[in-house]
Amino acid sequence: MAQAPADPSNVETADPEESSPNMIVYRKIEDIITRMQDDKTGGVPIRTVKSFLSKIPSVVTGADIVQWLMKNLSIEDPGEAIHLGSLIAAQGYVFPISDHVLTLKDDGTFYRFQAPYFWPSNCWEPENTDYAIYLCKRTMQNKARLELADYEAENLARLQRAFARKWEFIFMQAEAQVKIDRKKDKTERKILDSQERAFWDVHRPVPGCVNTTEMDIRKCRRMKNPQKVKKSVYGVTEESQPQSPVHVPSQPVRKTTKEDFRKQITFLNVQIERHCLKMSKVAESLIAYTEQYVEYDPFITPAEPSNPWISDDTALWDIEMSCSAPALLLSWDPMKDAAGRIGLVIGQWPFPLHGGGFGTGARGV
Repeated sequence: MAQAPADPSNVETADPEESSPNMIVYRKIEDIITRMQDDKTGGVPIRTVKSFLSKIPSVVTGADIVQWLMKNLSIEDPGEAIHLGSLIAAQGYVFPISDHVLTLKDDGTFYRFQAPYFWPSNCWEPENTDYAIYLCKRTMQNKARLELADYEAENLARLQRAFARKWEFIFMQAEAQVKIDRKKDKTERKILDSQERAFWDVHRPVPGCVNTTEMDIRKCRRMKNPQKVKKSVYGVTEESQPQSPVHVPSQPVRKTTKEDFRKQITFLNVQIERHCLKMSKVAESLIAYTEQYVEYDPFITPAEPSNPWISDDTALWDIEMSCSAPALLLSWDPMKDAAGRIGLVIGQWPFPLHGGGFGTGARGV
């Protein structure tokens, strides 16, 4: 019978540079989580809470996490700390003990830290077979906290139909896991059950929640090997693991050819020859242009009378037709217009255009 690996160090992991484009983010989050759990450096207080008939071991409150983030990461806005904590929780590093939705709340809600074995930096890509074993195992344990949610029951029924020929094997694996769990200490088993549930809440999230395990296609293109490492959560060997109806075998990676290098060189040369301006210069140009025409821009300076383009009053056009030449020059900017330049050269400005009005009609002001 397959057994769940007890030591995370025995898990075979791929080179982080080739396994996940999010590895830098994972390492930063794990550094924060490590500091949170360090009592010597003022971490978040982890305690056992006594309830009416039982104890809730190794929990922290959402308010404690928010306060720690604000204090140790120099965050002044509580909303920003809650947002950061929710992003960390969405990756599964911290999770609520009684909710499938992985978000952080600034209240007395109890949270628990995820075991390093289940961290996303281990490059998990669990198969549907593992998920079926997990759900089947939950149905074998008569615990109120292990009852399946509605969406989990639907997933179990769907997997049972998909793996109809292999369901006996899945059932045997689930039975073996239940026997192993029963030998563990009650407190330890309660913590591990919640951590396992949080792991699957990340990889098989509640309908309507964002799946944080999906890779950005742009990041995957930059990876040397975009394929994740497939490994079983419960130690099911590759030979005995049936093919998932969702995951299809990945195609072999095509070797780079000379033509690919030529295309890449051509693309880079085009990028080099592009005329690029510094953002500071672009900003200065836009600000100067806006300041020059702010008086004649009806979106910035409300027109009096009202703008004819958004109302039935055409009095504004009548006023503009009778205004002085300097105002028309400023608003029209004839030096940027071919007809305006000709009019200035021959000394016949202002002069009527197609609509019978003056140059301002070219700008629609």
